[in-house]
Amino acid sequence: MNSKKKIYFASDFHLGTPNEKASFERELRIIRWLDEIKRDACEIFLVGDIFDFWFEYKHVIPKNFIRFQAKLIELHDSGIRVHLFSGNHDMWMFDYFEKQLDLTIQREPKVYQLMNHKFYIGHGDGLGPGDYKYKMLKKVFANKLCQKLFSLVPPFIGMGIANFWSRESRAAQGHSEDKYKGNDKEWLYQYCESELQKEHYDFFIFGHRHLPIDETLSNGKSRYINLGDWLNYNSYVVYDGEYLTLKTFKA
Repeated sequence: MNSKKKIYFASDFHLGTPNEKASFERELRIIRWLDEIKRDACEIFLVGDIFDFWFEYKHVIPKNFIRFQAKLIELHDSGIRVHLFSGNHDMWMFDYFEKQLDLTIQREPKVYQLMNHKFYIGHGDGLGPGDYKYKMLKKVFANKLCQKLFSLVPPFIGMGIANFWSRESRAAQGHSEDKYKGNDKEWLYQYCESELQKEHYDFFIFGHRHLPIDETLSNGKSRYINLGDWLNYNSYVVYDGEYLTLKTFKA
């Protein structure tokens, strides 16, 4: 019998920001967390914005994060299934992780039947009402022609642009939306409610919001969970087939 029976979820590591030293310390902390949970994990969901910026040229990828990538390979080779979602900061992950690490990247929200419950899982960017400016920008960044044009920029210039974007990002500036705005103003909560009108889900799991959230939806049964981030909270979720719990890594 396989004694590994728990499923873990985390998002918004934002590796690479705000500087190399802080990012490296966060990378080591994430690896310590992965080493701790691998004892009983059967699956791990990394739900977007793992990197603060990522772009794959044909023969070039961003440097650093080698220890983290090696840990993903170790987990995969040990039989733990790792699910990798792209977020708004790392949507330009192409086939490197699939070819070199044998991981499948999910680019849109996806439904999973996990043990005894039905999950709706995604990074969360561009969902729900409003934020039309970002939704238009996301379409531009997801456009194949846009990606092709950026790939023609020499790596030393392209990565320089990427580093500039990363330094100007919300994560690098230390901005944290640390207050829950209320169900009527939280757009991911509203999105969960709209999806529940179409089909039942037990748990909605998202990142992107940078705030640990656990809210029961209007049907009194389903829950909206936001995973928070590893810039401020070191938060994650564990599910054992019966209970789903939002936790904080303290080591």
